[in-house]
Amino acid sequence: MSAYEKIVGLLPSVRGPSGYLNFSSRIKWTGLILFIFLIMGQITLWGVSETSLQQFQTFEMILGSSLGSIITLGIGPIVTASIILQLLAGSKIINIDTSTEAGKAKFQGTQKLLAILFCIFEAIIFVSLGAVSPVSRDFATITFLVVQLMFGALILLFMDEVVSKWGIGSGISLFIAAGVSKTIFVRAFNPLAGEGSEFSFGLIPQAIQYIGSQQLYEAFTAFLPIISTVIVFFMVVYIQAMKVQIPLAFASVRGFARSWPLKLIYTSNIPVILIAALLANIQLIGHALARDVGGGLRCGLLGCFDGNNQAVSGVAHYLQVPRETSIELFFTIFLLAMLGSVILAYYMKHPNPGKFLGASSIISLILASMITLSVTGAPSAESIFRVFAYLIILVAGSVLFSILWVTTAGMDARSVANQIESMGMQVPGFRRDPRIVEQVLNRYIPSLTIISGLAIGTLAALADFTGALGTGTGILLTVMIIYNFYEQISQRYVEDMNPAVRKFFE
Repeated sequence: MSAYEKIVGLLPSVRGPSGYLNFSSRIKWTGLILFIFLIMGQITLWGVSETSLQQFQTFEMILGSSLGSIITLGIGPIVTASIILQLLAGSKIINIDTSTEAGKAKFQGTQKLLAILFCIFEAIIFVSLGAVSPVSRDFATITFLVVQLMFGALILLFMDEVVSKWGIGSGISLFIAAGVSKTIFVRAFNPLAGEGSEFSFGLIPQAIQYIGSQQLYEAFTAFLPIISTVIVFFMVVYIQAMKVQIPLAFASVRGFARSWPLKLIYTSNIPVILIAALLANIQLIGHALARDVGGGLRCGLLGCFDGNNQAVSGVAHYLQVPRETSIELFFTIFLLAMLGSVILAYYMKHPNPGKFLGASSIISLILASMITLSVTGAPSAESIFRVFAYLIILVAGSVLFSILWVTTAGMDARSVANQIESMGMQVPGFRRDPRIVEQVLNRYIPSLTIISGLAIGTLAALADFTGALGTGTGILLTVMIIYNFYEQISQRYVEDMNPAVRKFFE
């Protein structure tokens, strides 16, 4: 054992259960961690300036943070460590064989070490660059603020480990889903009026108030994000359920066969979590590096920001979603039309669904353009350019992280073939050999990896353009997280459930 492996082995970790943990115990642990996470989000940092609490609210959900609280850093250090390690491993700068148990342990230990270092690094950077402003610049206040941020991030790191070993799913997914769900609920139903406004902050009561005062256009714009949210929800559920079935047979039981399902979204929501967190970190760094230049602007290396902390120029400007009613209306109508086309193709059992959906997408584009032009007019040329820039960056990043994730997470054809072979299964008509299974899987997995990144990145970007509550990416991640929770429960723990509950998972 090398000196590095000894150091990694000394890192504190959460001990896993010694035996089988039933569904009831796992759901209790998951609920307990969720409760602690929500409570921590209400614990305000001591020594933080109130002005800093309004910054970066767009990224709270993606980073699983609560700004101004002890979990201000959220899952940022964990995800940043994962991004860097994925890039280093994928480019072979570091060589860790994740196909072996020792390699997996080394990879996970390295990721934890990086995450701990980033907890310290990001806490210092947030305070020193002004992303979190202390009430005074004395050494004691700054140091205590850094320690609080670091402590909160470290607690989340180990809470994630608790969920992974004692609960259901992962802590990262749980924290993201909790943050997005809370935001959607508040943004939709909050009856209280916003500051300096006579109308409710929640969009549903706000729209009702607009209708009561006969401001129909304003009521329409208030309802639009709610409609978009529902459309994105059903689109994600439909795509998440798509699978490719690979026929297999048990070598020891003649005539008994089953299929091995590979999801169309093969890499799940991981690529979008990673690219969204990367973009969020770039925006955070841009905010932190910006300095007051007068005229209500703060400018730095990555662009200029206005009084509302929105990027108005530079790289940061093109890494955020353009907010125009015309763009939101266009993409809401487009996704609604495409959802209808997909449902129609499914129930018609169209012999050539690809051709049908291709023609439907053209019709949907024309329909969305006509309605948008007649209702709101055309968006600005700059907004159109930003749409394409954001779309390309999000899709390209999702594809890249999809490929890297398959390589490092044991989801490549060789790893899956060994898993199938260890279960005593083989491809019908071939002798039992993991190399043959690997050849069959290589027909699907590399293509599914790229298609998965393309599909999830495109859907996330289009969902963001609709202006859906909780952001399109946030809704996409939350729906996929909940769907994955449902699948894990139905596959692993259904026998432990009360019969009254079990019927919902069968």
